[in-house]
Amino acid sequence: MAQPRILIVGSVNMDIVARVDHMPVPGENVRGWDLATIPGGKGANQAVACARLGARTDFLARVGDDEFGGRLRRGLAEAGVRTDAVAAIAGCPSGIAVIFVDARGQNSIVVTAGANGRLTPDDVDAARGLMADADAVLLQFEVPPETVARTIDAARRAGVPTIVDAGPPRRPVDEAVFGATILSPNEAEAASLLGIEPGSAPPEAMACELLARGPKAVVLKAGSYGAIVADAERVERIPAFPIKPVDTTAAGDAFTAALAVEIVKGTDLVAAARIANAAGALACLTMGAQPSMPTSNDLIAFIHTHI
Repeated sequence: MAQPRILIVGSVNMDIVARVDHMPVPGENVRGWDLATIPGGKGANQAVACARLGARTDFLARVGDDEFGGRLRRGLAEAGVRTDAVAAIAGCPSGIAVIFVDARGQNSIVVTAGANGRLTPDDVDAARGLMADADAVLLQFEVPPETVARTIDAARRAGVPTIVDAGPPRRPVDEAVFGATILSPNEAEAASLLGIEPGSAPPEAMACELLARGPKAVVLKAGSYGAIVADAERVERIPAFPIKPVDTTAAGDAFTAALAVEIVKGTDLVAAARIANAAGALACLTMGAQPSMPTSNDLIAFIHTHI
């Protein structure tokens, strides 16, 4: 079959990652035992993952005109991402994420938008040629809400399906996100979209409620519980792969990227979510965001050993 063509509209950050024994509570000074700067950002992570999984991947994003900006663009290009639409904003810093990873591999993240906040609806309009040439558009919430809304609308007008990774949680909710073809939040993001307390409803119920808001399908990421697929035909849980995580930072990004690639290939939604579960599990086994994004060969080998 033809190579999948995916346009990513989203964020690119430099991740400053510190390993800690446990997450600090307010007023606590916690000793870290490792520090690294690793390219990340939800949009960039997903772009790298799509490229490694064999898709022709275009990326619409903004970096700063600082040292990080140049390094981020080079890293994307080296991973096979097409970066013609990744521009540097003069006098603006690149996006930064400060990430703590504890001994269990769980993470806590603080993001400063930097140049990501300068990606505008006009930039989306200027990239309509890329959109018209894509099989799907993948986007997240680390760029301005008006840019997300314009992307969904432009893709709908162009007849191109959209896959929205609804992270990080954002209030108030922009109703435009319910116009996505596939909405893929995690549990906390689903609760935020529904305006309820995290943990107050089971994943299946949240997926159904989100489906009723307008998307054609919902694929809810529920960590070790697996993933929930909800569409007009079914509500089904796809079990997670049992692993011992090293770093969960970009597991959701690997999941969403693999889901997008499989959907473009024509894979059934449940089967696509099963493959996406494998991609998310693989990402948990390597430290760092973009370094943990699996290749298609990695994914095939992992699935074969876990059947």
